[in-house]
Amino acid sequence: MVAAIKQESIVPHLQFRFVTLEAIARLLNIHPQHLKEIRCWANVILVVGEGISKFVSYADLPPILGVEPPATKDLLRWRQRWRKNKTHKAPEFWVQFYTQKLQKANSLAELHNWEALVNRIKFGLNLASVHCLQNLYQQLVQQYCWQPS
Repeated sequence: MVAAIKQESIVPHLQFRFVTLEAIARLLNIHPQHLKEIRCWANVILVVGEGISKFVSYADLPPILGVEPPATKDLLRWRQRWRKNKTHKAPEFWVQFYTQKLQKANSLAELHNWEALVNRIKFGLNLASVHCLQNLYQQLVQQYCWQPS
């Protein structure tokens, strides 16, 4: 059973647009199939799955394509969350999340869009991770350029 994301609040949270099954599964390090319910409340997300019931912060989830891009308010909320967690950086799973998104891009345009998004939030990633993502991006661009049309 795959969980559905339910908006339970009258006024959705500013970062509700970044809530995806895939991101929550990566954050909790579980398979998406093991999630049963994702309930988005005003200030927190309740995630229920096989053997798990956990509250998740909207600020723990990475931005995605297909929705309004991150605004200054989003950047400030992430920084505040990272400061509260005393890491001052995005959660480590963000790099894995973006690595997978770059690898699964269906077109060169989508690949460019993911790279642009990563560049927008790279302030929150450590330098080694930024270099890994940039190298992956370059490799994938070269692969697209060498593929026959």
